[in-house]
Amino acid sequence: MSIITINPATEEILKEYDEYTYEKIDKTIQLANQAHENWKNTSFSERSKLMFNAASILKSKRNEYAELMALEMGKPLAQGLAEADKCAWVCEYYAENAEQHLKDEHIKTEMTKSYVTFNPLGVVLAIMPWNFPFWQVFRFAAPALMAGNAGILKHSRNTMGCGIAIENIFREAGFPEGLFANLVVGSSVMDKVIEHPLIQAVTLTGSTPVGQQVAAKAGSLIKKTVMELGGSDPYIILEDADLEQSAETCVNARLINSGQSCIAAKRFIVVESVLKQFEELFVEKMRTRKMGNPFDADVTVGPQARKDLQIDLHRQVTESISKGAKLLLGGYIPEGKGYFYPPTVLTNVAKGTPAYNEELFGPVAAIIPAENETKAIEIANDTIFGLGAAVFTNELERGERIASKMLNAGCCFVNEFVKSDPRLPFGGIKQSGYGRELSHFGIKEFVNIKTVCVK
Repeated sequence: MSIITINPATEEILKEYDEYTYEKIDKTIQLANQAHENWKNTSFSERSKLMFNAASILKSKRNEYAELMALEMGKPLAQGLAEADKCAWVCEYYAENAEQHLKDEHIKTEMTKSYVTFNPLGVVLAIMPWNFPFWQVFRFAAPALMAGNAGILKHSRNTMGCGIAIENIFREAGFPEGLFANLVVGSSVMDKVIEHPLIQAVTLTGSTPVGQQVAAKAGSLIKKTVMELGGSDPYIILEDADLEQSAETCVNARLINSGQSCIAAKRFIVVESVLKQFEELFVEKMRTRKMGNPFDADVTVGPQARKDLQIDLHRQVTESISKGAKLLLGGYIPEGKGYFYPPTVLTNVAKGTPAYNEELFGPVAAIIPAENETKAIEIANDTIFGLGAAVFTNELERGERIASKMLNAGCCFVNEFVKSDPRLPFGGIKQSGYGRELSHFGIKEFVNIKTVCVK
């Protein structure tokens, strides 16, 4: 069996990889566990030195990594450069803060001494997607390794080169041989990998259906999991919002990574009194965004990562139109090579259509009218997902009240698009998953939170 990567902009075959046999998978996991047994006894200062090395490599080779992302999944080059920089940031963040985050917590009891300490679990399996092929991995790997764990990566088939490059970064940075390894495998063997007795925990970023399967398998074995799954992020535009700024931010939020992001804005819920004005501004700005070769400097929308994704996105658009949505922009599959889909805007989107109920994983925006603030919040929460959400208003106390108390999501922003930050916890609720990544919450997901008492 082999894995073939394809350039989504040209449909040309990039490379063919021989899949690992189970014997090689087993040896890789065994080596990771052996490396972990020594690594868990190293000091935070030793770990930090190597993690800073990884950050330096990411910075020095950022052009190389951005080009690899552009080739394998079509990310516009400027966005790939930013992704490499963000990976360096998360490495530096945990190199600087892991020791403090995992410092023993002393608690006064009737015992002579009582405290909580944080021990690594062992080998953690990461099942990662193609859309942010470096960032998704590093936001798991940096805290997991700094906590003393080993990491095994199962990357997406179409970004296998990125997975191999990440393994090489950790090797070049001086981490112990085998402590972080990429498996060249497809999905068919993942049940056996999860079953491996040395795999202590699993983290997954991906679609909700895949998350359900992996969570069920790991759960049957009582193995800890963290799930960051799909999203259909609502952005509420209230009557007192700065519409020019809101439209600009919303367009950027919808088109980041060519629309292929779990936390991209997807549903724009607009109070009716400003609906027409917002639509005009939004469409005008969406129209200016250029679709094309991700290596071109002025391109902001590259291809969809695979042909099946392009086809399914178009199905969602056409089905939504057939059920009453109005097409304002785009909505077609371009002629020629590449899995492109243009910036597309639907309005009059109603419940029961794919644009309302499903995740649109591409550059398609769904505008939903709402009578007032109360109805807008109701629509925003009317979803199986709960990853991110945003509200736009000039009354900051009003926006903060809605974001903090009324929107059902793991990350809620006011007058800005939802984004992840190493200093803040990231994750969702409902079918967007559970657990948290990043900040001190993220590094504590894959440790044994151990109570110690001495009398």
